[in-house]
Amino acid sequence: MAAAPTKDALLSLYSTTLRTSRAFSSYNFREYFVRRTKAQFREIQEESDPAKLSAFYNERVKELQVLKRGALVNQLYGGWRLVVEKDIPKGKEEVMTRSDS
Repeated sequence: MAAAPTKDALLSLYSTTLRTSRAFSSYNFREYFVRRTKAQFREIQEESDPAKLSAFYNERVKELQVLKRGALVNQLYGGWRLVVEKDIPKGKEEVMTRSDS
């Protein structure tokens, strides 16, 4: 019987996967992998079966390695920034004004 991963191991894997997901330079990939990571870990949150937890953990570790390679390649060949990615300094939000006023 497989030993279940500890809660700390799962939390560490979750935070590492989120950090790696946020490393994508492409907005669409980044947002997709962040949403997907949160959804996957939310589904297993209440699970108590050691076999299922162990299988989930092992699968996510393998997936994390693929995600790291994908993020690296995406950073190397990242494209233009999208309009939705516009950086606004904190406290200096743009105020929309009409050009005819």
